[in-house]
Amino acid sequence: MPRQLGDLEDAVMTRIWQWNRPVTVREVLEDLQQERSIAYTTVMTVMDNLHQKGWVRREVDGRAYRYMAVSTRAAYSAALMNDAWSRSDNPAAALVAFFGMMSPEQREALRDAVRMVSPDLTEIAAGSRTEPTGRPAGTGDPADDTGRESGR
Repeated sequence: MPRQLGDLEDAVMTRIWQWNRPVTVREVLEDLQQERSIAYTTVMTVMDNLHQKGWVRREVDGRAYRYMAVSTRAAYSAALMNDAWSRSDNPAAALVAFFGMMSPEQREALRDAVRMVSPDLTEIAAGSRTEPTGRPAGTGDPADDTGRESGR
C-alpha cells in the first residue's frame, strides 16, 4: 500500500501527472521555481527517490533522464482512501463520517462513480428494490411473490 507523498514529492508528482508526458528534472525545476526557490540537485534527488519508490519510471535521453508516472493521481488517491478505510475498526462508521464531510459536488461525483461501477448499487442506495430478474419488486408480475392481495 502506498504511503502518502511528502510535500515536495507531491509537488513534483502533480506536475508529472498534469503534463502526462515524459519530463526532465530541468522542466520540473523551472516550473517549481515559479513558486519557490529550489536547487536542481534537490529536484533531481526527489525524482530519483520517486523512481526508487516505484512512482515513476525513467528512460535515458542523452545525458539526462525522462520521467513518466507509473499510475494516475486518481489511482494514488484511491489507494490512500482504501488504505485509510481498511485500517478502520468500524468501516461502515468511517464511510458515514467520510460522506458527512463531502460537499454536495463531491456527493454527486460519488453518485456518478457508483452508477458507473455498479448500477444496481445506485438503486439500492436510492431505496428502490429490485428482484433478481431486474424487475422492481411488487409490480404485480405473476412471478412476484411479495404477499400482496390480488384485489379480491
